[in-house]
Order: sequence, then structure tokens, then C-alpha cells
Amino acid sequence: MPTGDAAPTDELALGDDLRAFVDASPSPSHAGAELARRLTAAGFTELAEVDRWELAPGAEHFVVRRGGSVVAFRVGSAAPAEAGLRLVGAHTDSPTFKVRPNNDVRQAGYRLVGVEPYGGGLWHTWLDRELTVAGRLALRGGGTALVRLPGAPLRLPSLAIHLDRSVREGLTLDPQRHLVPVWDGGLGTAPGLAEALADAAGVPAGDVLGHDLVLADTQPAARAGADGTWVAAPRLDDLACCHAGLTALLTAPPTTRTQLLVCNDHEEVGSGSMEGARGSFLADVVARLVAATGDGDAQAVHRAVARSVLVSADMAHAVHPTRSDRHEPEHAPRLGGGPVLKVNANQAYATDAAGGGWFAERCAEAGVPVQRFVSRADLPCGSTIGPLTATRLGIPTVDVGGPMLAMHSCRELASALDVPLMVGALTACFLD
Repeated sequence: MPTGDAAPTDELALGDDLRAFVDASPSPSHAGAELARRLTAAGFTELAEVDRWELAPGAEHFVVRRGGSVVAFRVGSAAPAEAGLRLVGAHTDSPTFKVRPNNDVRQAGYRLVGVEPYGGGLWHTWLDRELTVAGRLALRGGGTALVRLPGAPLRLPSLAIHLDRSVREGLTLDPQRHLVPVWDGGLGTAPGLAEALADAAGVPAGDVLGHDLVLADTQPAARAGADGTWVAAPRLDDLACCHAGLTALLTAPPTTRTQLLVCNDHEEVGSGSMEGARGSFLADVVARLVAATGDGDAQAVHRAVARSVLVSADMAHAVHPTRSDRHEPEHAPRLGGGPVLKVNANQAYATDAAGGGWFAERCAEAGVPVQRFVSRADLPCGSTIGPLTATRLGIPTVDVGGPMLAMHSCRELASALDVPLMVGALTACFLD
């Protein structure tokens, strides 16, 4: 199994490395830690936002905000105001359930854990799966701790068909009443969640003052399919693009332009946080990059942004094998067919003619095929960090993604054959 400390090149090895990345990232905070670990292993050094930055050409650094959002960059040989930046953006969060502050629920003789849905998940796919809790604890004295409870302490059991025959006509789940995972059978032999979390962190229960915790499927990511080239895993949307962007950044050699990867938290709930795409994180880093590498010109950051391009990388819908009627018939991406250029007339995606042409040309230079996606005119369209970042920074942006099935399921499906194609495309974008 690849460790992630070096960028593998074989297409199946890259698929295996993606699986390892997903398994190491059961929560956005864990994804941020895994990004930081891999960056550190590759020679990047962490910067603190409270410190003064001194940046030289060729310097490789990363910044973490609130655990789940990361910006990594390699300073170009020319000042950003003169050469611009090449940026790739993705997000670390996925639809899941967040653990509530007061979560010890007793009902019908059982002990349950109070949660609420996070994002727009296919919640029925979480039923009857072995689940755990993962995320970040706030500790007394201002510290934090990453935790992932061992084993599979939680489950959302289905109701037997004998007790609800109407399920044959369609399953309706009330998140307040039906999606509350069971912790134990109420016999009182197992410690509660609070005690288990403190034990996992190695601190007294009274030292845990807060938490940012999610539910996670405990089944590891796996090879699947008749030829073993499918990747079956949770959280592929959008950890697959975080992984591709990171691998591309580590693969790309230095150029005159500064190369930057941003992986934001909170995309699935609108990005409205200090570390989300609506927040200031990326703008702050870009402004500090320009200031630390320029000559004090007050217009430098605006000149740098005008010379820059952002590739917003978020997974895309492959045509469904039995529901192809839900796709626009002339735009039907396939697994293994390469990166998907996403376009929407109403700006749910930020791609325009210039950006789409620029990305297609980079892919052609790299020998990477390009697929295209638009939603049916009679169906709504999802969105990404692309339009939000373009709006906030005023930066030309193109929306792309890897094709996948079962988006927002507890367990999604992609092709390992697309991993090197996406890495190749993003690497070419860093080199332009």
C-alpha cells in the first residue's frame, strides 16, 4: 500500500493511494491533518497565521485554519504581481451527521447519540452500516485533539418490513426521529460517548470542553468492479479532488508562477465560515503571499489576481447505468473517461468560454481527454467553491471534476483510471 509520502505514478497505485488518503480522512479535521502530513513529508513547512512571513522564490509552505482547511503553495521565481498564480481548489467536507452538544439520548431502553444531518446526503444509504465518530475535540487550556473511536460503536438500524409494509412504496426518513444512531442496548455496561472520547484523547472527561465531530463509515475504501479498477469509498466527493490536487502540486516542478492548492471546509453547507470559500482564508493567504514577495506596490495584489487562474476541482456526475434519463443526453460523462469540464448557464459553475478553453488546452498538452457536463434544463444544478471564490477574489475560475456515481451516498464509486488523468490535468494547470 502506498504511504502517500511520495507521489506514485502507476494508475492503479494512484487509485490505491487515493483509498489510503480517504481511509486516513474520516472527518475534515483528519483530512487537514493528512494533507499536512503528506506536505511535511514532501518538504513543505507549516506557517502560522499569527507569524510574520518571509518568503523566498521556491519556498514551499502550507497554512492550516481551524483544522479542516489547508492552503499549500510553492513560491514562483517571479513575483505574483508580475507572473500571477495558478491555483487548484477543492473541499475537505462531505455529507454526514454532526454530533450535537448534548448528545446522550435515552429512548425505548436504548442509549443513542444525538446528531443532525450535515449537507445533502442520501441518508437511506447510512442505514445498517457500521459507523464510528471522528473529528476534533477542544480541550481545557486551549488545546485540541483529533479522535476516531475504534471499532464500530454506532449503527442506524432499519425498521423491519414486517413493521412497516409501506416501505415498498418508498422510504421516508424523519431526521429528528429516525436518524439517531444507537450507541448501546441500555444495559449500562458500556461507557457513554463523552467518556469514550476522553479516553481516546487520553484526557480526563472534564477536560473536553467542546467538539466538532461527525459520523463515519468504518468499512475501508476498496478496489471493486470486474477488473478491479473501481474505487468504492466514502467521501470521494471531494477527497478525491483534494488528493489529486495535492499529488499534482507535489508532482509539478517550480515555475515562474506561484502554485497554490486550497482545500476548504464547509462546502457542503454553503461555505459560510471563516475557513470556508465565502470566508477570508484564501484571500488572506494570497494577499500575504503578494506582500511578502513584492516591492510594496499597493496595486500588487490586484495585478496578481488579474494574472491568475483558479481550477475549482469538485467531483462530477457520471452517466448513471440505469437512470440515464436524468442526464442531459449530449453530456454524459463516463467512469474512466477523464476529467469533466462543468458548465452551467446560470453560473452554478464558474466556467466560461475563456476558462473552459484554457483548461481544455492544458489537457490536450498533457494528453488527457476531457468530458463535459451540463444539467438537464428541467433539473436544478449543484454548485462548488468555484463561483464563490471567483466572486470573492475576482479571479478567473473554471469548474472541473472527476466522474463518479452515487454522489452523496455513504459509499460512492469512482474509477482508479481517472485518478492519474485528473492528476495529469491539474499538474498541467500548475505548469501553465
